Amino acid sequence: MSLIPISSLTMARVTRLVRGVLMAVMVGGVVGSVSALFLWLLDGVTRLQGGHGWLLWWLPALGMLVAWMYGRWGRDVSRGTCVIIDEHHLPDKGVPALMAPLVLVGTLLTHLGGGSAGREGTAVQMGGSLAATLARVFRVHASSVHLWLAAGMAGGFGAVFGTPIAGAVFAMEVVVAGRLNVAVRVPALVASVVGHLTCLAWGTVHTNYRSLVADVDASWSLLGKILLAGLAFGLLGRLFLSVSHGVQKQLVRWIPSPIWRPAFGGLMVILLVYALGTRDFLGLGVVSASGSGVSIFSCFHDGGATHWSWLWKLIFTVVTLASGFKGGEVTPLFFIGAAAGHALGVLGHEPVGLFAALGLIALFSSAAKTPLTGAVLGVELFGAPVALYGAIVCVTAYLVSGKRGLYAAQRRASDVPSEAGQ
Repeated sequence: MSLIPISSLTMARVTRLVRGVLMAVMVGGVVGSVSALFLWLLDGVTRLQGGHGWLLWWLPALGMLVAWMYGRWGRDVSRGTCVIIDEHHLPDKGVPALMAPLVLVGTLLTHLGGGSAGREGTAVQMGGSLAATLARVFRVHASSVHLWLAAGMAGGFGAVFGTPIAGAVFAMEVVVAGRLNVAVRVPALVASVVGHLTCLAWGTVHTNYRSLVADVDASWSLLGKILLAGLAFGLLGRLFLSVSHGVQKQLVRWIPSPIWRPAFGGLMVILLVYALGTRDFLGLGVVSASGSGVSIFSCFHDGGATHWSWLWKLIFTVVTLASGFKGGEVTPLFFIGAAAGHALGVLGHEPVGLFAALGLIALFSSAAKTPLTGAVLGVELFGAPVALYGAIVCVTAYLVSGKRGLYAAQRRASDVPSEAGQ
């Protein structure tokens, strides 16, 4: 008699698992395909901007267009990733389907004009929006919506960066700082892997960082410098967030109209370019449009950045995003972290490639409050040489980064019951 309930319970679990996997495969396939389209379009827009410098003069007008679009159709999604995180915690109205096309077009227009923004926010928002739309189509119960949203976020992150494991961990870690939501582990992992593979199947080629960091002999001296670097990256993360929120608050006070704020921000970016005499801090910054300027890639080489390159990229990014342009913060944070790591490597007489890699993942970890994601990201991007040091620097940076994070909707572990999400 005892075998009947055990067998029924087992079958119910197997059924839920199969449904979850099938759902994640579907979400990952859709999100991976859309992410591939996004990356292809973004590459084209970046090349166009780099080859036609006059497009920078259109940045204020493009910012006004983005603001008008969101004012006309996107008031419910103007908070970006926070909308998805809120819906994850308390399913209510759902994530609007319009979020995906709006953030896609908004990001492309930002980069067309040369705004300093990223792509992670776009991928995660598109993923969450598409997953929520599919959940409505299949009439998913509100109690299961968070599984679909996690799959969408994981699929977007994993596909756009080519890091499927980090994508899954990000979806588990980002909703509550300091705690992994293990209840979504299966859909997050499956969707992230499928999204990544789908993106590759469409011909997407991700930046290869593997050869940029060589093995380094461990020593107590190196470990001490890495710990100090972790403290510096954590404090830099706090600086970035404080300046971003402060500038955004002041701009709202000075320029009440959301249409005119990005126009002002675009004008400031133009003035910064001509004041510095360089376009190195525009756009994504993964590689230099001129081939010889400062970029994420150049930061891994001796002489590839100045001691203050990180500060200029921070300023360009804050002005762009705080004034209302769309995109993400993560790729600019990669640039800022890598440039800061380069400066610390030179200062400490250590390999700049290693410290650039550590800065890239640690600054992201401190700002997004996702240390485990950062550590995994380091292994997927740079390989074994970064594994141990990456874990140390990401946790250290996270611990000193303060309570404020990139996503205002992100909750802290102390504010959420231990059974939440289970």
